Amino acid sequence: MTQQSRPVYLRLRDLVAAAIMDGRYREGEMLPSVRALAAEQGANPLTVAKAYQQFQADGLIEVQRGVGMYVAAGAADRLRSAERSRFLDEEWPELMARMRRLGLDAAQLLADA
Repeated sequence: MTQQSRPVYLRLRDLVAAAIMDGRYREGEMLPSVRALAAEQGANPLTVAKAYQQFQADGLIEVQRGVGMYVAAGAADRLRSAERSRFLDEEWPELMARMRRLGLDAAQLLADA
């Protein structure tokens, strides 16, 4: 599934997950409000709320009613672990098959990088 064919809330979730893993949103730090992120990304606030609800269900953010949403302790490590597993299980096999078809050598690509 290409990035463009994924539902908008999953693309927003990926965007926020990347920001958490990259350290732009650190543990204990407040996330942008639903309205602020919707305005920034040109998305419907309900779509942003759905993305945030998934984070909350996964225990990656904590909600303080009337205050805001915060990155939960260990969220970056858990996201990184889940993304690593998904990459190795889903993306890497496809990438390796394509490299074989194209006659590309992984060691040579890494050496050239």
